[in-house]
Amino acid sequence: MSENTTTHDKLPIRMLHDRVLVKSDSPEGERRSGGGILIPATATVGKRLAWAEVVAVGQSVRTVEPGDRVLYDPEERAEVEVRGATYLLMRERDLHAVAAERLEGSEDSTGLYL
Repeated sequence: MSENTTTHDKLPIRMLHDRVLVKSDSPEGERRSGGGILIPATATVGKRLAWAEVVAVGQSVRTVEPGDRVLYDPEERAEVEVRGATYLLMRERDLHAVAAERLEGSEDSTGLYL
């Protein structure tokens, strides 16, 4: 399997240019706080970024690879459904951070545990 192709849900997908296809870590709606308190989907909160797993990348993407976790703004996204599963499509420049084992010990790593 090449770097920019995936067989997620048994459907080959090739992303173009600087596009990144991700699968959100958490579903929209209710969520739990660190203390276990249930926060309803209707609760208003400040701008909150979300984590997702990279499924496929285009040939011009340089900083992320399939399998990486990325931080993105849920308001800046396009949803696409492939065989009943919902994915998010975005440009590489719309990603705020990347978390991956391969980055451990690199000079541009912050050393924070995300």
